Amino acid sequence: MTAFEHELAAWGPDSPCFQGTDAPVSLDEADAYCRRIALGHYENFPPVSWALPRELRQHFYNVYAFCRWADDLGDEIAGADRSLHLLAWWRSQLVECYQSIQKTGEEESSVSTPRLHPVFIALTPTIVKYNLPQTAFDDLIQAFEQDQHVNEYQTFEELLSYCQRSANPVGRLVLHLCEAVSPETLVWSDSICTGLQLANFWQDVARDFAMGRIYLPREDYEQFGYTRSQFEQHEFNASFQNLMAFEVARARQYLRDGVPLIAQLPGRLQVDIDLFLRGGLKILDHIEQQQFNVWKQRPVVSRFEFGVLLFQSLLRRISGRNR
Repeated sequence: MTAFEHELAAWGPDSPCFQGTDAPVSLDEADAYCRRIALGHYENFPPVSWALPRELRQHFYNVYAFCRWADDLGDEIAGADRSLHLLAWWRSQLVECYQSIQKTGEEESSVSTPRLHPVFIALTPTIVKYNLPQTAFDDLIQAFEQDQHVNEYQTFEELLSYCQRSANPVGRLVLHLCEAVSPETLVWSDSICTGLQLANFWQDVARDFAMGRIYLPREDYEQFGYTRSQFEQHEFNASFQNLMAFEVARARQYLRDGVPLIAQLPGRLQVDIDLFLRGGLKILDHIEQQQFNVWKQRPVVSRFEFGVLLFQSLLRRISGRNR
């Protein structure tokens, strides 16, 4: 049994929590649960860095925990049918959470409801305080559902449509937490999130292919003369090198187009968002430095590099430069 299967046994739909045999989870317990999830994962960056204002950290933990659970329900479950069943349950929890808020209009309306998962118990005050849109959470669930039955993308437009559900909603939720929503910031945020998602795809070409997924659009790799049989052989040649150079340049442009967002964010939040953006650019730099051979080596940002990026982000904030 995987670590997430153990988590599912403890907090999934068949757990004692949802069978009425355990006492309801308190808000403090739910907050601690989300905090543990957020601080327990290190990917390219800590999900919530110390640069976040203290009053926002728990709210970021809560949103991150929702995303982490949805992601694991999509990727860590054996069998697409079971994943879809559990994602449908996760959506029902989301609907129940919002319905409870709408019925009572009280900030902690669903805290004592035993049928709500700890993530949604913690998330309820966050939703109310920052008016988080239900559609953003639902879009994320849709993306994980799509992963269960779509393994390849024919065009870049199809891939962008996927990014609109798998990545952009996260940025929009962050804008709500920052209280910085405007037509301009939404565009810049979407650009950053799409760029980060693309950087992650190009970082994980080999890993995703091993899972039966190809995010490189067919129209792109065929344009550069790369074939499906070469995918299966992990063949690195001039066609693949040129293909990846093209994709890296496009992802880099999305990230750069979002840079104006940083100056529109309050205080220390500029450091956090700048870190994520620069981290995505660093991944793309690593891909380029290894001659675009992502079959041979998965590029990562080391902890030392993260420290350098953090120092640079702090300098940019102090000097007022975000470009």
